[in-house]
Amino acid sequence: MTEPDDAPEMRAEIVRLAQALDAAGMMPSKSGNLSCRAGDGMLITPSGLPYAVMTPGDLVWLGPDGQVRSGGKPSSEWRLHQAIYRARPEVAAVVHTHSPKATALSCARRGIPAFHYMVALAGGSDIRCSDYATFGTAELAEATLRALEGRRAALLANHGVVAVGASLAAAYTLALEVENLAGQYLALLASGLTPVVLDDAEMAEVLAQFGAYKRLG
Repeated sequence: MTEPDDAPEMRAEIVRLAQALDAAGMMPSKSGNLSCRAGDGMLITPSGLPYAVMTPGDLVWLGPDGQVRSGGKPSSEWRLHQAIYRARPEVAAVVHTHSPKATALSCARRGIPAFHYMVALAGGSDIRCSDYATFGTAELAEATLRALEGRRAALLANHGVVAVGASLAAAYTLALEVENLAGQYLALLASGLTPVVLDDAEMAEVLAQFGAYKRLG
């Protein structure tokens, strides 16, 4: 079986964005992982290879059952990516980071409420934090799916962030925005001020506006 015709472009884009996230401190050295749908499977970053030296040829092509079709050892979180693709047919890419501010919140097992309207970019009125499960396990994949229900991003308890999108660029951009929101929320908490959380009615209006903006765009 051969890779899809657009696999070379996907491989190059995964490496480019992985290295950009590494350089930005979002997934230092070897932490985190990225993937894209590729045919009936996925292309995913490999296990244990620093992003700074990664090349497109280092990525791993997995079939729908997790079998390696080309490449070496996939990221330990391949089950998480596989579970998302199975459950969410609209998702074409997954970005999992260990970005410092959002990860700090996840270590308190605290999600991000609607203190700012941009939380709606993740698809709802909050960004949830998942239940805890050991990395690389089916249990973590299941916990992640629950936290992502009706959402495009979630924090993973004591772990990091996952963001999904209809393209790798969309998932990457959302992961950056989750880290930005986490930093703002942490700064607000550290100041001693009480966050004013937008109510569900306002967030529904924001989501409607985002939908209209997207259609116009």
